[in-house]
Amino acid sequence: MKNIYSMKLFILLLFFEIVFVSCKMNSTKYTASENKQFSENLVKANKGLVKKDHDSISDYVNNNNWDMKKTETGLWYEIVKEGRGRQAKKGLVAHLRYNVKLINGKECYNSDSLGIKSFKIGQGGVETGLEEGVLLLREGSMARFILPPYLAYGLLGDENKIPPRSIIVYNVEMIKLTDY
Repeated sequence: MKNIYSMKLFILLLFFEIVFVSCKMNSTKYTASENKQFSENLVKANKGLVKKDHDSISDYVNNNNWDMKKTETGLWYEIVKEGRGRQAKKGLVAHLRYNVKLINGKECYNSDSLGIKSFKIGQGGVETGLEEGVLLLREGSMARFILPPYLAYGLLGDENKIPPRSIIVYNVEMIKLTDY
């Protein structure tokens, strides 16, 4: 048993040594021109992905005959039913009934199985697009939000049911707003 432990420790130390040496060997210096070109290529690639996502969302909205609006950040939203209660604002706790689907229709999460989603508005801890969308609602409102990847789970997804770079659709009902 002691030999196995020693072997694992040796392999782990060897791995770190290889990584450390490799990192030191690859510390190439780039010119300002090369750095600028690299940055420009990243910006171009990102703009292309944002355009592709926009086109996918636009097609999805049109195919479903939804009358959605778009915020400056890129959140698509539709207030399906206007509530009559308190207006959402930062500092209040939102309590939502919800379901989350991928743009292909596959359901990922819902409040029926996971319970009501509650979070303090403005404190993070939820998708940026959801937090932005909730601020458009009053108690009793029902809405649908479409979040492009950069307002949802980004490049990595949630490492569970939402794949990397996924567009997600939220259907929400603002049950209530509380002070805590």
